[in-house]
Amino acid sequence: MATATLPLRLLPSKTLTLSSIPSSRRSLSVSAVAHRRWQVRAAAEEAPEAVEVEFVEPEAEAEEEEPAVPEPVEAQLAAAGAGKDADIFAVVMIGSRQYIVMPGRYIYTQRLKGANVNDQIILNKVLLVSTRDKAYIGMPVVTNAAVHAVVEEQGRDDKVIVFKYKKKKKYQRKLGHRQPNTRLRITGISGYEEYPADPILDPAAA
Repeated sequence: MATATLPLRLLPSKTLTLSSIPSSRRSLSVSAVAHRRWQVRAAAEEAPEAVEVEFVEPEAEAEEEEPAVPEPVEAQLAAAGAGKDADIFAVVMIGSRQYIVMPGRYIYTQRLKGANVNDQIILNKVLLVSTRDKAYIGMPVVTNAAVHAVVEEQGRDDKVIVFKYKKKKKYQRKLGHRQPNTRLRITGISGYEEYPADPILDPAAA
């Protein structure tokens, strides 16, 4: 097998000379400025030749703030109301949609025409009312039951982009839409006490 020999050339090594300073007044110090960065400086001092290595610790990075942990669902339900309304909720129909409401909470519904801010309204289409130990199931609604609410805001939902496109026709349309809505604050549920109720069995007792 034939072999080839390549010539090798040695490069001269680079050295640091301090010829401008007398040997009796020459000192060399090396200090760490940052991660893997070193600085060499020469000083004309009356001291024997010495090499000092100083390491500077980097500043501690600020700890990132942890995101706030939401409260448990049980705590939120306990804070929703007080007294007998603390463990009660209802299912009410507004327009063609059904909402679960609890005293002290707020909901966003479709725009209620003619309602102004701070107006008090009564929702009569109550499909179900539930307490801690009883359930009032409407057929289809709970008679005389009413949900009391206050209008807090008349606003609009986030924008939704509607994009239309037809290939090979040079046709495209981009539209934005924001659906109007109403924010209601639920103040109370009443009028369900005389309606026939079904008991709720405690699973622990069973």
